[in-house]
Amino acid sequence: MHSMEFLPRQDLLTLEELAELADALIARGVRRIRLTGGEPLVRRGIVGLVEAIGQHIGNGLDELTMTTNATQLATVARDLHRYGIRRLNISLDSLDHERFRAITRRGDLDQVLAGIAAAQDAGLAVKINMVALKALNEDEIGTMVGWCGERGFDLSLIETMPLGAVEEDRTNHYLPLDLVKRRLAREYVLIPSLHRTGGPARYYDVAETSRRIGFITPLTDNFCAGCNRIRISATGTIFGCLGRDQRIELRDAMRVGGRDAIDAALDAVMTAKPLRHEFDIARSQPAVERHMNVTGG
Repeated sequence: MHSMEFLPRQDLLTLEELAELADALIARGVRRIRLTGGEPLVRRGIVGLVEAIGQHIGNGLDELTMTTNATQLATVARDLHRYGIRRLNISLDSLDHERFRAITRRGDLDQVLAGIAAAQDAGLAVKINMVALKALNEDEIGTMVGWCGERGFDLSLIETMPLGAVEEDRTNHYLPLDLVKRRLAREYVLIPSLHRTGGPARYYDVAETSRRIGFITPLTDNFCAGCNRIRISATGTIFGCLGRDQRIELRDAMRVGGRDAIDAALDAVMTAKPLRHEFDIARSQPAVERHMNVTGG
């Protein structure tokens, strides 16, 4: 078992530094930025960061999005929309209250559902992210497809990855999504979609719901060659790939060298971005920090 640990404030990039980093990325041609976590909405001042980055939308930045667990969303959904966010990825692994609490260790499903409702009321598009977990929620996946369809949500299913975890190693709950897709095909008509992003999901249109379902399969289908994303942690570590030990520490260099240091670090990580990851379900990798996800054009 692992406990949540909070880093000293000086180890984190300030919100001003994150805004400066976003400016540098946009200047280099990054067209989409996603704020993620952990949980980004627990960071004090996060709405101000959304406002600062959102000012670039239409002027170098095509889109600003966020991944959230929705626990804090009810109070800030309208502000997120006001400052430029138009869609959210919301993590939701179960629609059963007791099971949700068990998976999240402390989560309140009603609080999450209230956040989702507030996002809809604010005019934010919602995509649900569900990690498929053997013996934990695999019997709910079909239900989740229908639930999302009724509410107009797209759904992404994600294979659990051997990255380590905050509370529990989920390797024993690995569920291959090719099996999940075969099961869903007995209940729904899944039509390969032409929809593409720069990320890892492969999409299908669900005929019965007129919504999309994405399959993110790092273990059964290596997707690295088609991924154009880098990830930057709250401490300033840049990752070109979470499946390799490919990282560059930016924080201290940035504080001394400014924009030149940022550019040098980005040059290094982008030119070394791998064609394949090294995930292996047979062995667990060391845990990595939660990330601010930055997406290229």
